[in-house]
Amino acid sequence: MRVKLLAATFAVLPALALAKPLTVCTEASPDGFDVVQFNSLVTTNASADVIFNTLVDYDEAARKVVPSLAEKWEVSSDGLSYTFHLRPNVAFQSTNYFKPTRPLDADDVVFTFDRMLDDTNPWHKVAGANGFPHAQSMGLVKLVKAVKKIDDHTVQFDLNEPNATFLPMLTMGFASIYSAQYADQLLKAGKQAELNAKPIGTGPFVLKSYTKDAVIRYDVNPTYWGPKPKVDRLIYAITPDPSVRMQKVKANECQIALSPKPDDVSQAKSDKALAVVQTPAFMTAFVALNTQHKPLDDERVRQAINMAFDRATYLKVVFDNTAAPATNPYPSNTWSYDKAIAAYPYDPAKAKTLLAQAGYPNGFSTTIWVRPQGSVLNPKPKAGAELLQADLAKIGVKAEVKIIEWGELIKQAKQGQHDMLFMGWAGDNGDPDNYLTPLFSCNGVKSGINFARYCDAKLDKLIADGRATADQAARSQDYEAAQKIIHDQALWIPLGYPTASAITRNTVAGYKVSAFGRQHFANVSVE
Repeated sequence: MRVKLLAATFAVLPALALAKPLTVCTEASPDGFDVVQFNSLVTTNASADVIFNTLVDYDEAARKVVPSLAEKWEVSSDGLSYTFHLRPNVAFQSTNYFKPTRPLDADDVVFTFDRMLDDTNPWHKVAGANGFPHAQSMGLVKLVKAVKKIDDHTVQFDLNEPNATFLPMLTMGFASIYSAQYADQLLKAGKQAELNAKPIGTGPFVLKSYTKDAVIRYDVNPTYWGPKPKVDRLIYAITPDPSVRMQKVKANECQIALSPKPDDVSQAKSDKALAVVQTPAFMTAFVALNTQHKPLDDERVRQAINMAFDRATYLKVVFDNTAAPATNPYPSNTWSYDKAIAAYPYDPAKAKTLLAQAGYPNGFSTTIWVRPQGSVLNPKPKAGAELLQADLAKIGVKAEVKIIEWGELIKQAKQGQHDMLFMGWAGDNGDPDNYLTPLFSCNGVKSGINFARYCDAKLDKLIADGRATADQAARSQDYEAAQKIIHDQALWIPLGYPTASAITRNTVAGYKVSAFGRQHFANVSVE
């Protein structure tokens, strides 16, 4: 009887070992893992999306905010207080550099937000020149009056004014909850910089190792409060060239390839070993025009640049017509999108007239900044920049294309050093303010995310008024007026609303492409 029982036990062992590692070919290195310091989606994907959790999540299918670290919450009748009740017994990750002695509690939530909002907090200056770009651009310092611990499992946010975007804002990566206990440990040891290299969160995966421009390795978090991930480890193979990402997924060196080129998507659809996962993206590709640099400070010059660029050809060459033409800052299926606004026509003759009226009949010299590697928001960066360069030359504008490594490009662009900048934005939820406040407010100029560097009192008030009410009809009126100013001032060259795609092996199950560019791997399995 005992022999039979042992045999049965050994027979079960192979089934227990069926979980496999998941390797994902990503397009760039993160800035680090202290997500609150940075605004790039690459960094959010490598940190917030796998290592951390937020108080609340955004359910993309249901299009609503849902519980995460907070089981439930209440909002006061005047909209000035939000009370969150924390999930009990949530463990922070345990590593060789940190061993938590208590579960998540209200102190962690208070620390997380005080660090960003209170300039007397010893952690406030750790971010250095980066600051806290999302918290700054969204005006959280002025909005949040206090973050209070009611008891160990209850936290209250008091606001200075009602804000319809506050709850969905907390689903964003920058609102990830940190361990106050770990922060105290680092502070006492004088090792604050390690927070960006050795993160501790409550999420499904634990950072194991990182080699810049090569690979990030994560282990499954054995104490994760949610459903256990279906893979035994997660690997990010950092692969800037989209063609190489395609080759690697075909060779099964990675099971998911992010941000494929449109022609690779077409090829993958005819490969039985591969699958294509797609969804319309809540994203916009654009060229930001720095209104603080002459002659781009003149709206006639900016309008001329819009009319000089043949965007139909751009979308065909760069996106293979997989992106819808863009007119406004956010996609047309977003509530408050102003359909009455028409895109600038391709009209080089009118563009030259506008330049002459602005005092530049013979054109001028400028620069076009672009990243070297392709992404979902710019599959062929160099080709797109050269198309713009050639079109501007037709109206006498001499534009030098400057290809700058992604991390350095973001750093310098946030300081306003660019003239024209190929850029893209992925919203974190379906709210229009997720575009308008960070990208067009005066706070956005201070934080560096407003790449047009345009601060206008009337536009700022429209955006602020739209946030201050929960009445969607009233918000839409404000946002439509804001879109008209943005269009008339020609702050961007709006390019396209792309389709978010990924190529996977057909052995992958459970992977969904996010319209917001976020990455969720806890439910993904590999056969």
